[in-house]
Amino acid sequence: MKRFLFILSLFVLTTAPILAQDDDDVDDNATIRDKMSEYIQERLKLSPEEAKKFKPVFIEYFKDWKKTARENRGDNLVMRQKITDLQVKYRARFKEIVGEQRSNLIFTHQRGFIQELRRLRQERLKNNPGKRNPEGKTK
Repeated sequence: MKRFLFILSLFVLTTAPILAQDDDDVDDNATIRDKMSEYIQERLKLSPEEAKKFKPVFIEYFKDWKKTARENRGDNLVMRQKITDLQVKYRARFKEIVGEQRSNLIFTHQRGFIQELRRLRQERLKNNPGKRNPEGKTK
């Protein structure tokens, strides 16, 4: 049941592409960020104490990650390099909270979460082909 609710909430959150939003403080971004944080915490099996320390650092990382992606979206290679640099920076901070092995898994789980969102969004678009864009025109 918990997994079903989680998947359902992911499905609801896929109404807009993750990287297409411009404002880090938009409610959708906060919701996605919080769901991503929960997803990663579950995968890492964080203790309550670890989760308490993890969340503020993750929120800061998420905002920096979104900003970096937005600022460099025109050049994919530069964007990937800057995101890698950002991950190296935050890996050191996450390592203090969850240890070296699990700090490396954070970014793997982040990619898994994004892939799941994209899959659910594509599935939704496939099931509702008339709702691909605001004008209701199919492409």
